[in-house]
Amino acid sequence: MNRQTATFAAGCFWGVEADFRDIPGVLDTEVGYLGGNTQNPTYRDVCTDQTGHAEAVQVTFDADEVSYDTLVDAFWSLHNPTERNRQGPDVGSQYRSAIFYEDPAQHAAAEASKARAQARFSRPIATEIVPHQTFYRAEDYHQRYLEKQGRRTCRI
Repeated sequence: MNRQTATFAAGCFWGVEADFRDIPGVLDTEVGYLGGNTQNPTYRDVCTDQTGHAEAVQVTFDADEVSYDTLVDAFWSLHNPTERNRQGPDVGSQYRSAIFYEDPAQHAAAEASKARAQARFSRPIATEIVPHQTFYRAEDYHQRYLEKQGRRTCRI
């Protein structure tokens, strides 16, 4: 097994986590906070839009079964990457679109995928592609939240 991780922010982490879990080769997911300036932030902290963190999903996958390129390509269809600091009714920098790369290969793959994806959108892609920082795991009640609620999407 070739176990690797990839981390994405695409608005509310609940729905994005569920979508990534459905991809064959994904071994696990965790939701949390990344890209900010506060150590050990809580959901309440992040929701103030003052910590600089994004709600993010860390995806653990078997690279022998699914490639990083496949995950990044899927990312573009899981949200609207042309929206800056919002997704649907959720507004604030914690809902921004971002890819947090872990090494030069992931960085190059994310940039190439973004260039390909831009052709599908009439507006410029606002997604940040930035180095991975400390990932702070969200509170337990956020993990697999939609699954615990018996739902598949964030839309009510």
